[in-house]
Amino acid sequence: MSTTDWLKPLQHILNCPVHAVSKSIAEWSDLVSNAAAVRQGDHNLSSPIEGERIEKDGRTWIVIASTEYAVDLLEIESSSLQTTEKELISWTLQLNCGTLAEKKRAALTETEKNALKLGDWIQKQLESDEPAYSLPDHLTVGSRLFNEMIPFLLVTEQTGTKQATYTELEKLLRSFMSDDVLLIPLKSQEWLIWGSVSLLKDEDSDAFDEQEEETLEDSLASIGLGLHEMLASEWIGECHLAVAHPTSPAKGMVETTILLRETINLGRKFHVGTSIHLPWMLQLERLLNSIPEVQRSKYLEQSLKRADLFVESEMLSTLDTFFTLDCNVSETAKKLYIHRNTLLYRLDKLKQETGLDVRQFRDAVLVKIILLLYKVTKRN
Repeated sequence: MSTTDWLKPLQHILNCPVHAVSKSIAEWSDLVSNAAAVRQGDHNLSSPIEGERIEKDGRTWIVIASTEYAVDLLEIESSSLQTTEKELISWTLQLNCGTLAEKKRAALTETEKNALKLGDWIQKQLESDEPAYSLPDHLTVGSRLFNEMIPFLLVTEQTGTKQATYTELEKLLRSFMSDDVLLIPLKSQEWLIWGSVSLLKDEDSDAFDEQEEETLEDSLASIGLGLHEMLASEWIGECHLAVAHPTSPAKGMVETTILLRETINLGRKFHVGTSIHLPWMLQLERLLNSIPEVQRSKYLEQSLKRADLFVESEMLSTLDTFFTLDCNVSETAKKLYIHRNTLLYRLDKLKQETGLDVRQFRDAVLVKIILLLYKVTKRN
């Protein structure tokens, strides 16, 4: 019987939400260090065994099975459960799941084992005070990791039983990118993906009739859009995707992961509702994010004569579109399906209320900064 077969009956019996989740060994270690651990015998909790129980903030995690790279857990929203009920679940898992970890290890392909080793090495470098930025020889021998590849970072939003599996995701990626793809699991819902630079040639060939030749950034954005649409529609639903310039995985694995993680964090922070995040489009956001929140709030107070104007959805939509279209009045009016004079009226209203005319370069820069700061400050 698979894990998902007994989740619903267990949830019904306990009368509380129950999920099957997977976490990396690094995430498990963080959970152990920040939660109350219930020991099942005298051993190191950083080496999880079946039935091990961790409790924090009204939730309980019980180990179903583990390998040297990941831990499968039962997650229970357990504020209403008695201790004896939790102990019974732990005992049952110890009794029935003892061979599950061995079966899971035996089922792993060599590709997945190597990917898990890479993911584990990356996590250790990201957590280290003095990380190594080049892959060690034992992880690159006989591989293609010295060739340039296109890096992507995928962060899924799924919860509960609909967990990502390596085999399913790799199969989907191969259908989009051909067989030349490297998939590396990082955290439980985070995947580092490396695709062939031949994808760029495909993009160029598809667009050869266009009057204006695509830039590298345009091609990467187009590939990212296609990949996101495929993943969101055919498998994982809501997700975030970042893509960066091609680089050699052997030399840039850690730095690229840091860049892509930062890109997704900035995109989610400053552009809620956006799912595809591009580092070259977030340079101003990166600068603003480095300013302490207190100073950001103080600047907003000093800069805005009428803060409530930026709460108006119509004005926000107008300014977002105006800046997206490089401050082109005619194109913005077309995009918003309004008359050009209507757009000019809105911009004049902004000038009258704030003293800032976005048709002037200096004021446009200030309004763009204010808009970004206001969005993130309002959410905080």
